[in-house]
Amino acid sequence: SVFVEQHYSVCDFSEGASWTILSPIEQSIKRKIESVGTPLKDWDINIYRGVLTGYNEAFIISTEIRDEILANCQTEDEKMRTAEIIRPILRGRDIKRYGYNWANLWLINTHNGTKEKFPRILIEDYPALKAHLDQYWDKISKRADQGDTPYNLRNCAYLEDFDKPKIIYPNMTKYMPFVYDEDKFVTNQKCFIITGQNMAYLTAFFNSSIFKFCFRDSFPELQGGTRELSKIFFDKIPVKKISGESDELFKTAINRLQSDYTKEQTIVIDNMLFDLYDLTVEERKVIGNIEIK
Repeated sequence: SVFVEQHYSVCDFSEGASWTILSPIEQSIKRKIESVGTPLKDWDINIYRGVLTGYNEAFIISTEIRDEILANCQTEDEKMRTAEIIRPILRGRDIKRYGYNWANLWLINTHNGTKEKFPRILIEDYPALKAHLDQYWDKISKRADQGDTPYNLRNCAYLEDFDKPKIIYPNMTKYMPFVYDEDKFVTNQKCFIITGQNMAYLTAFFNSSIFKFCFRDSFPELQGGTRELSKIFFDKIPVKKISGESDELFKTAINRLQSDYTKEQTIVIDNMLFDLYDLTVEERKVIGNIEIK
């Protein structure tokens, strides 16, 4: 009772948000960050889940199998067209803070097309790919997630978003890592992608100590400290908007960090955000440099 008498603080849960027990200075910082932010649902961004194949063993292949398929193409034209639809893919487990560990895996992107923009892939035009997929006919022909034929992936209206500058992050994670991607990676269903306005800045914000300090508890905690980073939780996060010129400054900083990750550079980006939010020396000390391990 004496300890409680000396150390208690009052928390206000009247607004219906998630319950977070904070000290007075921590509450003040969180209110300050939130007060100048715009909920992400009101940003010009899109959040999508990665590709669901229905049978990964057939559609997600190693570099060795990719090379074998290309070697089996009968003409240079077929080889070139086949190479275009075998795309490098990242999984949730591959994503790191400001980086990724690509496992040399590829997606056979025999997409189902979109009515408005491009037709579905006709497997008859890709004999070497068909020969590969035919090895798994018993499985791919019975799967629920397929397009117009068992050779096609299910409909994906946002397929072109994988080609845009984007943020990639795992759907469930303890470490809450985000990476900025301009290399047109496809992702599996264990990832989400974000496309749209100020992607470099948002990558910096999501990886920042401010984000973890203020909003980590906005995402449900599951077994083992893993958190669910679903779109419905991101929509509510308020983030301060910036200009395109400011986004370019963050892009330069994160490109440098993603090519050569150092803790010192993460502190540089934290300080850029501390300045943006006009945090005091005391507030910066309270937040610190947070890296989940």
